[in-house]
Amino acid sequence: MPEIKVFDMSGKEVGSLTLNDKIFGITPNVHVMHEAVRLYLANQRQGTQSTLTRAEVSGGGRKPWRQKGTGHARQGSTRSPQWTHGGIALGPKPRDYGFDLNKKVKRLALCSALSSKVSSNELIVVEGLKMDEYKTKTMVNMFASLDAGKKPLLVLDAVDNYVIKSAANIEGAKSALYNTLNVYDILNSSKMVVSKEALLKIEEVYSK
Repeated sequence: MPEIKVFDMSGKEVGSLTLNDKIFGITPNVHVMHEAVRLYLANQRQGTQSTLTRAEVSGGGRKPWRQKGTGHARQGSTRSPQWTHGGIALGPKPRDYGFDLNKKVKRLALCSALSSKVSSNELIVVEGLKMDEYKTKTMVNMFASLDAGKKPLLVLDAVDNYVIKSAANIEGAKSALYNTLNVYDILNSSKMVVSKEALLKIEEVYSK
């Protein structure tokens, strides 16, 4: 079972933890992680783009000239796609880009992402991650002392507005609860900074 050091907010080592092999010690499945990232990004797309077809463009009710004898090509409407201000042929319409993965694949992808963070020494566990006031400087100092990089992902066990809002002003930093983690945020972060309580809850939820 992998062992990991535990630090306090000042970056001082205060202990260690033995991690669950089923969550933090598996061989990462790259294909499954790729599918989970595709799923996340696809579900972020709004799909609200819409173009007007010839049936939706105003005007064009009258035939522009008679069918024969003018020397022009025959035309039935000035709102056909080949006309200026005409409708758009085969343009985008509102759609849902999302798709789904089954529950086992999602869990495997998340465990693969967590295991990859452990194997690359990008998981940092913090004990006593609490604040009594809104203070961005405190969070900046904590990330610096933990060497969390430019895009840290802060994971908490419960909503703590002091901590979350203090980290919100830091460029590149992102906060999440243990039960809202996704593969994209994990892989996109420089390092994961996880409270000890959140880590224990992750193990409790995903070891079942």
